[in-house]
Amino acid sequence: MVALGASIAALGCIGAGVSLGIATAKACDACARQPEADGKIMKLLILGGALAEATAIYSFVIGVMIILFIS
Repeated sequence: MVALGASIAALGCIGAGVSLGIATAKACDACARQPEADGKIMKLLILGGALAEATAIYSFVIGVMIILFIS
C-alpha cells in the first residue's frame, strides 16, 4: 500500500511536467502568431510554470513522506 500511495503521489510530478510542456508549446505558438505580446505571454508562462512546479514539489514531498513515515 505504501508503494501504491507513493506512486499515486508521483503522478502529480508527471502531470506537472506534461502541463509545463504543453504550456511552453502554446506560449511559443502564441509568440509566433503575435510577437508584440511577447512580454505579456512570457510573464504568464513564468507564473504558470511556477504554479505547476509548486504542485510537483508538493507531490514529491507527499510521496517521500508516505515512504518514510508510513513504512
